[in-house]
Amino acid sequence: MNRWPIVAATLCILCIPAASHGSDTFNSLPEARRQVIEQWISESFQASTLSPEEQAEELASFASAAASLEGLEISVLSEDLATHRYESDVLARAFSEITGITVNHDLKPEGEVIRQVNLQRIMAAKGRYDAFVNDSDLIGTHSRTGWALALSDYMEGEGRNFTLPTLDLDDFIGLSFVTGPDGKIYQLPDQQFANLYWFRYDWFQRPELRAAFEERYGYELGVPLNWSAYEDIAEFFSVHVKEIDGERVYGHMDYGKRDPSLGWRFTDAWLSMAGAGDSGLPNGLPVDEWGIRMEGCHPVGSSVSRGGATNGPAAVYALQKYIDWLRSYAPPEAPDMNFSEAGPIPAQGQIAQQIFWYTAFTSDMTKPGLPVVNEDGTPKWRMAPSPHGAYWSEGMKLGYQDVGAWTIPRVMSDRRQKAAWLYAQFTVSKSVSLQKTLVGLTPVRESDLNSEEMQAMSPELGGLVEFYRSPAREAWTPTGVNIADYPKLAKLWWPNIADAMSGERTAQQAMDKLAESQDRAMAVMERNFSVNSCAPRIASDSEAEGREYWLAQPGAPKPRLEDEKPPGRTIRYEDLLTRWEEAR
Repeated sequence: MNRWPIVAATLCILCIPAASHGSDTFNSLPEARRQVIEQWISESFQASTLSPEEQAEELASFASAAASLEGLEISVLSEDLATHRYESDVLARAFSEITGITVNHDLKPEGEVIRQVNLQRIMAAKGRYDAFVNDSDLIGTHSRTGWALALSDYMEGEGRNFTLPTLDLDDFIGLSFVTGPDGKIYQLPDQQFANLYWFRYDWFQRPELRAAFEERYGYELGVPLNWSAYEDIAEFFSVHVKEIDGERVYGHMDYGKRDPSLGWRFTDAWLSMAGAGDSGLPNGLPVDEWGIRMEGCHPVGSSVSRGGATNGPAAVYALQKYIDWLRSYAPPEAPDMNFSEAGPIPAQGQIAQQIFWYTAFTSDMTKPGLPVVNEDGTPKWRMAPSPHGAYWSEGMKLGYQDVGAWTIPRVMSDRRQKAAWLYAQFTVSKSVSLQKTLVGLTPVRESDLNSEEMQAMSPELGGLVEFYRSPAREAWTPTGVNIADYPKLAKLWWPNIADAMSGERTAQQAMDKLAESQDRAMAVMERNFSVNSCAPRIASDSEAEGREYWLAQPGAPKPRLEDEKPPGRTIRYEDLLTRWEEAR
């Protein structure tokens, strides 16, 4: 059962005469343009936190601001996700009809989006695209290179008259993620989703399985709070339960193929989940979730010998657990899968839990007829916060949140820049953002999360709404500002991780090589970014304080724990929801 268009039959906007909007901006538009706006509101944007009158006023603001740009054609690029397909198919057309600005909204795989961003950045000239939706993981890059427009400056300067009066930046739940070390906003959040813990709630509720688990492990089967419990649950289902309702089942799912997606699996905060970095949100300081230390705004190293944690005990522990769980508790084909191949597996009904599951898959996991969906359309599964590793402590980042955000190149014509900025705002305006959220399930506004429509959908979304309305979401953040050049550093991860997955190197050797490669790459950046005050400053081998010195200091990098598997701890899912509600 799909309740997304829940309000479609309850609103009648065309019933409202134009004059009753009481808006000088709306009423000043030509009759044809007013009719276009009213038609879009009544036929496509019925779900909104604004009243129909407020929607008409907001959309009229776009038409009014775009008057001097009518007839212009711009091109933008984003990743091929459901949210962006909605933008490309619906919002681009709506914007064009309302403003007279034609938008070509292209969709490509994430890797190609990053490649195009990097290509235009390297060329340092006007390129094919006037704006991008790229991950906020590039915030450290954008803020240091000067390639991306500083939106906070633009809104107060050249773009002031093209900035929506109702943009309401305080309503965005991910604004801190797009803010550079200089305090400026460089991107506008467009969609976001977290990696969370996913589990078969129906199996976890079976009395015979609960009794067997508690008898074997000495505590209750529930949502794991730490990696020890996750490992016990993985072993329980894969080794001891083995079959449920005549089907082979597994207690873990992941992937291990030598592929660029293996790098995302780790840069998407796996080390921080283990506890490798420092405390502090949205990212650990001075050492972040990649293990890179930053002093002031300068990255100074990722090797333990330079104060980093990429090859420290916690990082090696994180990689080794990844390898052990994949080999011991996942389906036998999982090590040969990449991200795209592994993604659909939990929906097939054989997986008991997954420690790292993207909420962007929520819509795909709720389709009628799936083995993991009940006949009434409600899910047999739930999502919850991912458990943390042995090195983690309160106040640390606990997971990754992908934030696709509008980024506008600084080097482009003034007119195209204004048109791109208007379209970016349009896709997240309150007139359209709730409807877009109901389609793509990638919320960016607090007001949308608190809407009646989202509350009505929550029983079918397995905890998504509850998570995003809870304070817990604050510990799930994107890659932060310690990363000076995301494209150049990110590509170093997957080959080194793959060497450990294949057994060519030990976990320690793989992380040593990765840390060394990152330091070497940042040393090159230091020369390229010499005019930038936030450039990396990498000490030479002779100048570095050394591994023993840094492991003896407080915080990250952290010395090896004598016991990396403390007692397992779980919580009942219902108790977790109660905690969230009380914390709100």
